[in-house]
Amino acid sequence: MVATAPPPLPLEEIRGAAAAEPRRHRTRLLLWPFVLTLGVTGYGLTAPALGRDELITWDVVTRDTGHILATLHNVDAVHGTYYLLLHLWVSLFGDSVISMRLPSVLAASGAASVVSLIGNRLFGSRAGILAGILFALVPAVSRYAQEARSYALVILLAALATLLLLRVLDRPRNPRRWAAYALTLVGLGLLHVIALSVVAAHACMLAAHARRDRSLWWKSALALLAVAACLAPVVLLGRSQVNIQLWWVPVPNGWALLTIWQDIFASGACAGALIAFAALARSSHRAAPLLCAVWAVLPPVLVWLASQGDISYFRPAYLLFAIPAWALLAGAGLSAACHSWKAATAVLMVLAVLNLFDQRQVRQPFDHDGPIMQAPLDYRSAADLIRKHYRPGDAVVYDREHSWKIDAGVQYYLPRDLKMRDVFLQRAPRQINQIDSVDCPLPDRCLKDEQRIWLLGHGADPDPFNAINQGQASVLRNRYSPAWSRSMAGMTVTLLVRRATN
Repeated sequence: MVATAPPPLPLEEIRGAAAAEPRRHRTRLLLWPFVLTLGVTGYGLTAPALGRDELITWDVVTRDTGHILATLHNVDAVHGTYYLLLHLWVSLFGDSVISMRLPSVLAASGAASVVSLIGNRLFGSRAGILAGILFALVPAVSRYAQEARSYALVILLAALATLLLLRVLDRPRNPRRWAAYALTLVGLGLLHVIALSVVAAHACMLAAHARRDRSLWWKSALALLAVAACLAPVVLLGRSQVNIQLWWVPVPNGWALLTIWQDIFASGACAGALIAFAALARSSHRAAPLLCAVWAVLPPVLVWLASQGDISYFRPAYLLFAIPAWALLAGAGLSAACHSWKAATAVLMVLAVLNLFDQRQVRQPFDHDGPIMQAPLDYRSAADLIRKHYRPGDAVVYDREHSWKIDAGVQYYLPRDLKMRDVFLQRAPRQINQIDSVDCPLPDRCLKDEQRIWLLGHGADPDPFNAINQGQASVLRNRYSPAWSRSMAGMTVTLLVRRATN
């Protein structure tokens, strides 16, 4: 597949109706999509329990800055900027679910406004507002706006970089516009390197305009080289850690490329509707829909191609920055198909109803663990059960062999003043600047004289000792008996009581 550069938009015409429009009109472009997205993504914000990735976020951002930087040398360097930003946020507003997810909600809402502004420049004001509204209705926007990870911020910066590129092409001789564009790309790369594939779409647009203004060749090359120089250390460090983080992502086949859109939108109905609307997109300038089409399709194709080697990067969460492009095309198509606001509003209401099921799905209690690696675990219910029956002096054993982050999940939902010794823990992740802990190599030496131990294991095996490392299980069997067990989604909580000694 060879991407052809879109023909340039006449600069004097795309300079923006927006600049000549009254301030009140620009306020509508910014405010309506922002408020709608804020309302949609803020609804049910605490309904899903923290997922495993969010638990990593919580564990890392609650460390001090020195330990965060030390951790990034070992793992997750590509998420380091997000961790540092959220560390500052959490230090100001706390680590509640609302607090940790709110930056993503605000980023998604800001992205809706940027989408509206881009749509206004490329397709007109009505298409711009419709694009922002369609963006707000995409279930994946709610899904990742309600997650304490960097993905919503990535969507915002990808859209903002595209808007700033349009401003650069208005005035290619303005160094401040080039600087703003380059700095936004640096921020995008620091938040998620894969999202820089959007630059491929930008390069097509720059190449098209360079036919008329040859200075764009060296100016864009200089800007992109500066971006590359800034990001090189993070890219190299991230590359050295990629086998640790992405070993489990399968290499995608051709069918995966064709079917990825349903997962990107988190809704087959929404994906189908937006693609259908996009096919109707019209503009007096052929380059406008072509630019958005290249943005929507080319980066995912490039990521698919890059994933054919030893490491795959082909995950829906890594490709969310394509959603604004589809929203822009769909907004233009809906505007062309509906000649009145009344008709467009009716279509939007139908789409909202069609998306209702998927909007509910992304707010299910365990949706944030989704279909990745393991079944979801009900950390909240486990923590509530322990809190209800806890006695001072109780200890705990976590199944870290079969269930990743079960310890962090339960600890997050336990009261902060409820302390239990982790019996077989030798070194916690924050002690070794990692995201995984290290257990005692000799379990019998780590067991002390606790009268009661809470055993949290994966699954619902009638014998709770089968859920943990067999070396640990053997030591516990010799000294403890199960008093009672309770099963919940993905896990079992068992209270072990020390046997009486003769």
